[in-house]
Amino acid sequence: MSRNSTVSPEGLQSGDRSVLARAITQAESTRPEDILQTRELLSELLSQTGHSVRLAVTGPPGAGKSTFIESIGRLLILKGKRVAVLSVDPSSTRTYGSILGDKTRMTELSRSEHAFIRPSPSSGFTGGVSPGTRESILLCEAAGYDFIIIETVGVGQSEVAVRDMTDCFLLLLIAGAGDELQGLKKGIMEMADLIVLNKDDGENKDNVRRAKAELSSALRLLDPHAGSVPKLMTCSALENKGMETIFESIESFIVQSKASGIFQSRRKEQQLKWLDELLHRHLIMMLQSDGSYPQIRKQAGDDLVAGTKNVYQALDFMLTTK
Repeated sequence: MSRNSTVSPEGLQSGDRSVLARAITQAESTRPEDILQTRELLSELLSQTGHSVRLAVTGPPGAGKSTFIESIGRLLILKGKRVAVLSVDPSSTRTYGSILGDKTRMTELSRSEHAFIRPSPSSGFTGGVSPGTRESILLCEAAGYDFIIIETVGVGQSEVAVRDMTDCFLLLLIAGAGDELQGLKKGIMEMADLIVLNKDDGENKDNVRRAKAELSSALRLLDPHAGSVPKLMTCSALENKGMETIFESIESFIVQSKASGIFQSRRKEQQLKWLDELLHRHLIMMLQSDGSYPQIRKQAGDDLVAGTKNVYQALDFMLTTK
């Protein structure tokens, strides 16, 4: 991104979604000049962020996350909310490319002038998010969106990072495929604030009923966090059934977490996590900006492969060689 296309605070707050899209592209960039511009932009706008509800939606492939987000997003808009969806797609570990199909799946929501949908590649990042997700949330808040939905890559097992970026963590499951028990084994249900069994329609209704009973029993075995076990609900996102109850549950959870201080505590923890991430990112940049770094890295790698140094000795060589 060239300096001629630098995003200004005024441009971001104008309501122009193309400006917000450019700002997020800049935030996702690894180019030093783009990182600096994002830092300058957010430094001016941080005082105008933090007012939104940040909702994570995760779950295994096939759970219907995109359909669910479109359904809940349309409901939120009907209730006067401006909705931003940050959808993280899995990308190639070799090229970091991504199909980025979620925007095409949320066709009705994407047509609303009160919605902003941004698909981003995971670019090899774990935890269900992409580089720049934290900054993208803040940019959407500064642009006036008051409900931010983060849709993770959906592996259903490693969505840890997104838990540290959001106020409410919603786990979407499907019945009849064993995903509910898989989630329990992997511990993801212990992180969830709300659990929703989707596709409660057609011939799947009996499966949903059985799964709900099994999950209700399983949830009683969990150690409660935030003072209570996750609330379990069912819905049919395809038929827009149960969405009002889910919206009310999200609102209720936010109200209760604010009253108990958990909301504020999470936000403080998110700031500390962001600080650690920025420190790590900038230390790497400082190291790589050193003109001698390529040769030092090559020598350390050669020694490691040749067996003359182990990995710790190679690391010490890189850190101590000038």
